[in-house]
Amino acid sequence: MRLPFLVATRSIGAVHRLRQSPLLPSRLSAQSRLQRFAAVSSQCKDEKSYYITTPIFYVNASPHLGHLYSAVIADCFHRFKLLQGFNSKFATGTDEHGLKIQQAAEAAGKDPLTFCTDVSQRFKHLFDSCDVSYTDYIRTTEQRHRRAVEHFWSVLWNNGLIYRGHYEGWYSTQDESFLTPLQVGDAVDSLGTPIKVSLESGHKVEWMKEENYVFRLSAFRSQLLNWLRGNPRVIQPECFYQVVLQWLQQDLPDLSVSRQRSRLQWGISVPNDPEQTIYVWLDALVNYLTVAGYPDTHDQWWKVVHHIVGKDILKFHAIYWPAFLLGAGLPLPQTIYVHSHWTAEGKKMSKSVGNVVDPLQRSQMFTTDGMRYFLLRQGVPDSDCDYTDHKVTKLLNAELCDSLGGLLNRCTAPGLNPAQVYPAFCPQSFPRERGGRTVFEDHHMLDAVKNLPAVVERHYENMHLYKALEAIAACVRQTNAFVQRHAPWKLDREDSKDKRWLDTIIHVSFECLRIYGILLQPVVPGISNKLLSRLGVQPGERNWAALNFLPRHQGIDCPLEGRPLGSESGVLFSRLESQIQKPNKAKKGLQKLTKA
Repeated sequence: MRLPFLVATRSIGAVHRLRQSPLLPSRLSAQSRLQRFAAVSSQCKDEKSYYITTPIFYVNASPHLGHLYSAVIADCFHRFKLLQGFNSKFATGTDEHGLKIQQAAEAAGKDPLTFCTDVSQRFKHLFDSCDVSYTDYIRTTEQRHRRAVEHFWSVLWNNGLIYRGHYEGWYSTQDESFLTPLQVGDAVDSLGTPIKVSLESGHKVEWMKEENYVFRLSAFRSQLLNWLRGNPRVIQPECFYQVVLQWLQQDLPDLSVSRQRSRLQWGISVPNDPEQTIYVWLDALVNYLTVAGYPDTHDQWWKVVHHIVGKDILKFHAIYWPAFLLGAGLPLPQTIYVHSHWTAEGKKMSKSVGNVVDPLQRSQMFTTDGMRYFLLRQGVPDSDCDYTDHKVTKLLNAELCDSLGGLLNRCTAPGLNPAQVYPAFCPQSFPRERGGRTVFEDHHMLDAVKNLPAVVERHYENMHLYKALEAIAACVRQTNAFVQRHAPWKLDREDSKDKRWLDTIIHVSFECLRIYGILLQPVVPGISNKLLSRLGVQPGERNWAALNFLPRHQGIDCPLEGRPLGSESGVLFSRLESQIQKPNKAKKGLQKLTKA
């Protein structure tokens, strides 16, 4: 992902007269525009379509942990909506134009498309390896995308929102960003020579002066404010919503949206002006429309689009992108979900420091599901999160191996369940009111698991995936305590009352496990499949509608009662050994994990 600062200024007297158009913002009130988009939003709430996107990732380097985090969040939302019966589209991909790519390809001795293809395949391989179930992988070098960008540009031009102007100011090639004077500071390079750098990234900037095209961003400030104030949950978490509101308290300068072709050849030419190249950020943002079918068949999907973005590109997605869409007469995103970054042992990941975490290597060390679980369990969207191998090992051993895996292994053990079936539930042993062999904590557990789907759904919808997993983990602990409290292994199977109570304990535990398995499918699809298959739960019994917990306790038949269990396929999650480094040899790398 590129840094989000693309700010253009106009030289006085150098700006050509704006093209006149009946669709200029001044001639169509902000209120009428927003009413139209609100009506579209209201209509689409009843539909069962859902469209989720990640940012498209810039191919200047191999994928890092943050890229995988974005993809896994989006994948979780996509799988969640599929469970609920939605027709869901999930797009990810790579951003492949720009001066930095052009220069990197030259340095590598490759043509730009070959260079981009090589790096794009690394992203695709990572996502495929980590069970990221995208339905569309978009590359900005595809012809369908070029067509969409050219059409989008033409709509903005015909609406009088793009004009020719002059840009004079600081530019960072490394960040592919224009900067204002307030975003630039003084520094020295490795030779001690004074240079100017971006205060955001630390990368060197250069003074640039050229004639290009400019978008009238300044015309949309009041409309953006009205949109945000009328939709306080459109940007989540709420802290980032407040950040965008603060940005909009200031004037919005117009945006430079092209580069001279002599400087930037690797990109899409401005329609009817081959001497100019469309700026890579405008090009990249249109990818979301490309996947939706723009400009021909995008209506179904564009009404229900939700974006996942990192906090470093918030301004582009929450200000510039909505302004472009308003200018083109298109609906605005339903939600922009924002996440923070990952550090490594308290420090920003950097190649020079040597602390960059390779997500593919770690997913192989900790398993695909293990890595997915850690990122979603520990990732807190509104603050940066810290990664260490020790944290991963400790969390996965505690929650996937010991707690969830231990519960399944204990309840399916031949000693407790020699017939290897989903045992019968005895209402007399576990009555609806307190009594029988139950205690207060047992009924408290049942209430918690019964309410768990609603709790998880609320957290999923609010992007609080870590809270959803926290709630599930808490219920798993309660179920383990339930089994431990009643110690079914101490019961006499030859005694009819003990036998009914033992079967009831296992039945209740299986029902808890079934609920956990269904709810965890968006997060750990492999582990969930293994768990549900072991319980004998069929594929058609794993959707959101199947979350009817313990029907026998309500006097309703349970279709699984008496059904044979699935085959034994080993432990649910193998214990991970701690990462132990020998003294003074930490730089030699991590030791390989072994399984207990």
